[in-house]
Amino acid sequence: MEYRNLGRSGLKLSELSFGSWVTFNKQVDAGLAEKMFGTCLDAGVNFFDNAEGYERGQSEIVMGKALRALSRPRDSYCVSSKVFFGSHENPKPTQIGLSRKHVTDACHDALKRLQVDYLDLFFCHRADPETPIGETVWAMHNLITQGKILYWGTSEWSAGEITEAYEFALANNLTPPSMEQPQYNLLDRERFEIEYAPLYQKYGLGTTTWSPLASGALTGKYLTGIPQDSRAALPGYEWLKKHMVESDRGQERMARVRTLQPIAEELGVSLSKLAIAWCLLNKNVSTVILGASRLEQLEENLGAREVLPLLTEEIQQRLHNS
Repeated sequence: MEYRNLGRSGLKLSELSFGSWVTFNKQVDAGLAEKMFGTCLDAGVNFFDNAEGYERGQSEIVMGKALRALSRPRDSYCVSSKVFFGSHENPKPTQIGLSRKHVTDACHDALKRLQVDYLDLFFCHRADPETPIGETVWAMHNLITQGKILYWGTSEWSAGEITEAYEFALANNLTPPSMEQPQYNLLDRERFEIEYAPLYQKYGLGTTTWSPLASGALTGKYLTGIPQDSRAALPGYEWLKKHMVESDRGQERMARVRTLQPIAEELGVSLSKLAIAWCLLNKNVSTVILGASRLEQLEENLGAREVLPLLTEEIQQRLHNS
């Protein structure tokens, strides 16, 4: 495993990291999670991603139990949470968003669920148009000075919103965001590569990118339909099924996947490994967050770095044009 600085910060994260999203609690219980985390730690992974909104907090509970059972030194790995959506089925107005109150309450709740004394990374899961950005920056700064979080950042914010947060923090001698968590893969590239481009140089923005396989599209498994054991087949995730294969956009994306499959076959590697390795080529990627519902799937994806030597300039150009 290789390690990269989180943007301009001194924190070094493993190039490949592990997150939960849909899988934990629904497809992965505490026992399997413990095996997965053990596999990750043995492979050199040192960052584990979560959020209050994942399975209404249950995902963090599963992760917390698994990490506690492994008894690895707390200073050897990093954990994150995200605040915005809340963890309640029918949230009250104070249980969602990025107000000072909810940001503070969400941090305390995440610490309990994850069974840790502090969060290494704490993200604003979305921008909140109903809360002044300055209030959110102050709330995050206060949590940092209290030692409850070490770095804070954003997820799926626009470049303008991130800039506003940075400028408010710098103007008021507060801690600015250190990272953004955007989607980035062979099918979803524009925001990361174009919209955020000025932020990498100006602010040293770090990135913890998610969905390197485009919710499974870049495994090729959806080319012939929806597998029963996939997340798109889960109750409550019909929107993902529509996004993957049933919509016009989904069909366009599947057509692009079909052009990528022969390149992977030519190289003698899985399309999954090829797609993950491609993400690592971008120097502005601090870490690529992997997801998995099976141990074998996780082990396969952790081997993606082996593909990097095969990605010649010619192959990169073919991937770019596909």
